[in-house]
Amino acid sequence: MNPKTIDPLPRVLQLLDLHHGSFCRALPFADETYHPVACDTRAWSQILVSILTGIPGQKRKKGSDLVDGSDVKAAITWKAIDTPRFNGVLKAGTKAEQSDKLESLDGMPYLFFVLWDRFRSTEPERCRVWCVRPQKDRVFRNMCKSWYDKRAAGEITSANFQLHPPREKDSDLFRNTCGNLIYPLLLSAERDKNGFHVVGYHPEVLRTGKCKQA
Repeated sequence: MNPKTIDPLPRVLQLLDLHHGSFCRALPFADETYHPVACDTRAWSQILVSILTGIPGQKRKKGSDLVDGSDVKAAITWKAIDTPRFNGVLKAGTKAEQSDKLESLDGMPYLFFVLWDRFRSTEPERCRVWCVRPQKDRVFRNMCKSWYDKRAAGEITSANFQLHPPREKDSDLFRNTCGNLIYPLLLSAERDKNGFHVVGYHPEVLRTGKCKQA
């Protein structure tokens, strides 16, 4: 699949509708048994990004989420019992050679963030995808360096670098103690009575997208 020659949006919308339908069918069973809704947000988001960009996965092998070295982070607010965040955004606290180093971003062409939420709790579901180019985005890298420096100095002890997405907000602002940035939006889709429809699609961010200081 080549995103330059094939329009990915019809398949994207099919997947969004499929995900929502699966979630809704599982919901009554979860409510009946007092468990969270069975929903593998991580896998759904990875599949969505592959359809959207044409970059395939790793054929279930270990390593990066996508075959080119890119990663996908996901969060969902639908019936969430906690505060969803993007977790483990940076490599830290492992025995890998590039763990806790800014160089860990050098082999990552893209970092995708997928948020499944609503504008308000009473509004229909939506899905948004943001895209960062970690190798070239200086503003993003500066934030990451600040976090790594604080970990090295002992100011931060957690190995989990979290980003707080704009849950139930019409915003592209992600918050973190080391930097609040505006992230490049790749896709925005919302659901109505007929299913999901595209609200915004900006494939140019795959080539030129950059974070901005808030």
